[in-house]
Amino acid sequence: MHRLLIALVVLLCLCAPAGAQTDSPLLLRSPSISRDLIAFVFAGDLWVVGREGGDARRLTTGVGTEASPYFSPDGRLLAFTGEYDGNADVYVVEAGGGVPRRLTYHPGADIAQGWTPDGSAVLFRTSRDSPNFTPRLFTMPLAGGHPSDIPLPQAAEASYSPDGRRLAYVPLLRAFGQWKKYRGGRTTPVWLADLSDSSVEKLPRENSNDFNPMWVGDRVYFLSDRAGAVTIYSYDTRSRRVEQVVRNTGMDIKAASAGDGVIVYEQFGSLHTLDLGSGKTKQVPVRVAGDLPSVRPRFARVGTALRNASLSPTGARALFEARGEIITVPAEKGDARNLTNTPGVAERDPAWSPDGRWVAYFSDESGEYALHLRPQTGMGEVKKIALGNPPSYFYSPVWSPDSKKVTYTDKRLNLWYVDVSKAGAAPVRIDTNTYDNPFRVVDPAW
Repeated sequence: MHRLLIALVVLLCLCAPAGAQTDSPLLLRSPSISRDLIAFVFAGDLWVVGREGGDARRLTTGVGTEASPYFSPDGRLLAFTGEYDGNADVYVVEAGGGVPRRLTYHPGADIAQGWTPDGSAVLFRTSRDSPNFTPRLFTMPLAGGHPSDIPLPQAAEASYSPDGRRLAYVPLLRAFGQWKKYRGGRTTPVWLADLSDSSVEKLPRENSNDFNPMWVGDRVYFLSDRAGAVTIYSYDTRSRRVEQVVRNTGMDIKAASAGDGVIVYEQFGSLHTLDLGSGKTKQVPVRVAGDLPSVRPRFARVGTALRNASLSPTGARALFEARGEIITVPAEKGDARNLTNTPGVAERDPAWSPDGRWVAYFSDESGEYALHLRPQTGMGEVKKIALGNPPSYFYSPVWSPDSKKVTYTDKRLNLWYVDVSKAGAAPVRIDTNTYDNPFRVVDPAW
């Protein structure tokens, strides 16, 4: 009976459509640039847009994910990683559109990394010849045949020098994509390898995360967090000096690619270009419009996505969070209730008040998370309580026995309470976790 009721509930959840606006981040990823176009990844497909921006055009529509686009030196082709046949392999497609052509067929994952300077072969990363999954670099001729290995013991990403004799590369896979300012044993350096004898020159660094090398002329541009947020640096191969190219006091730059005297880079889901001659940067306005099934309004089964379950004080109903909605389900008889029914808003961590009247949860309806109190019937006014500045991410609301206060924690390891019985009451900080272990949390209990 309970399983049947949950199955009925999940059919009531409606996914929200997303707009294709140019004034807000669109999560445009992994850009590459040619003389005329910028290619990028959006919603698992490859798209292209003019270098000055505008309406983007979709290149691929495969069921799997397409990623890591790289323009050929002449700008005619794009190499990328595709999952058309259920495995990650290297493909090429005409920049103007067409049927992608598969280049690699190994059952392991082959990840596109760029091109040889003459455009005759695609550079890619694979662990196909490694007994312990160590990444190595290979080249695959555009005409087909067998791949050739790069004479380096391990390498994860790279860029050729203009004459093809040297390689700027990262020997290690990046340890963490989201852990900012990581300084553990797996920080990544950028090295320069002479392919004639595999000798290596190491770029100056002090345990920073350096990655995404781009060799342009006598300079190697790369991304690094050595002075704070990830931004673009350059290494002069003649003077052997490193300098910061783009000042960045905002979000990390996630990916970059060079072509025709310009670097295109991704920052906070938007695309930007850096003119290497003038040093000026500008944002590229992009509009993405198309048939995107993942953002089409639809009913979705979320029976496997139920989280943060709890019982009402009487045990008559159960409370769940599912895909950003707050849902209650009867234990035996009655109707399931989607209390929030707010597509496009994330509601999390529901908690039932001891008197049974209210359900507390966190909502980002305003743009930042606030505490919402909603009648458990789903009818009536919702109380919305701001949780102060700076904004944060909050966890696990716990009611006091008299249903007048709610305590909770935040991502900064603080413990708070707010008196919800008083209009306009401000949150009060109780304590802060000072333990060195960031994963140790404070679990409040009244």
